[in-house]
Amino acid sequence: MHRPGIIVQGHFGEWLQGRIGPDGPVALVTMACPVMSVRVAGHGLHVTELFSTSQLETFRDALGITSPWPAVACDIPLGAGAGASTACLVAAARGAGFDGSDEALARACLATEGASDPLMFDAADRLLWASRVGTVLYQMSPPPACEVVGGLWGPSQRTDPADTHFPDIGDLVDDWKAATSQGDLAMAAGVASLSAARCTALRGPEDPMPELAASLGALGHARAHTGSARALIFAPGTAPDDAGDRLRAAGLRNVIRFATGGAA
Repeated sequence: MHRPGIIVQGHFGEWLQGRIGPDGPVALVTMACPVMSVRVAGHGLHVTELFSTSQLETFRDALGITSPWPAVACDIPLGAGAGASTACLVAAARGAGFDGSDEALARACLATEGASDPLMFDAADRLLWASRVGTVLYQMSPPPACEVVGGLWGPSQRTDPADTHFPDIGDLVDDWKAATSQGDLAMAAGVASLSAARCTALRGPEDPMPELAASLGALGHARAHTGSARALIFAPGTAPDDAGDRLRAAGLRNVIRFATGGAA
């Protein structure tokens, strides 16, 4: 028996992502995005289109699911670094009747994908998440409330779970904890900008986000550390009306605007 009405929110890249120490785990803080989601629906995408039969058998066995997979409506672009594959798995599992723990769902997603976003958890953006081992490293204060204008830059890129070629962000984690505990959006945006810059320097591709942030008065910028999502971070209500047009003119596509962060 399928359960309609299940909604799993996506994300839009990360506030920060990298290795915790030169040889430490790859970890991230996701940027919650309420305007992208996967919903259990009567028609649409099936997880059989995204995952192999053996992957779905692994997922089914890990969760004890016996019902057929429901169809899901997904408005998250694939390969954007916005959590489409994880969100589809989580929605399909819950739509098929799974009502176990978030931790069990995280382990099943990890076994299926090899790397996973923390979208099965409430308030996922409060977690420092080790994406290749499916572990919460820290629970933190939420990101400060902000407005985001973003879009997609460059080619889509699916996550390779064996890819650990990320910069060391161990020093940024302490700064992030301080920024969120103090509710300091300018500091949080600065941490995000540093994480994005380190990722771009190591992994590419170059993008126009630093220049756009400066010209539009953004507090900082963020990116999908694997994928095409790029974001400008503004204090609530301060994003210029033409910010989306400016991003399109700079070559970004699928431009969106949304509010994120805060205690709610």
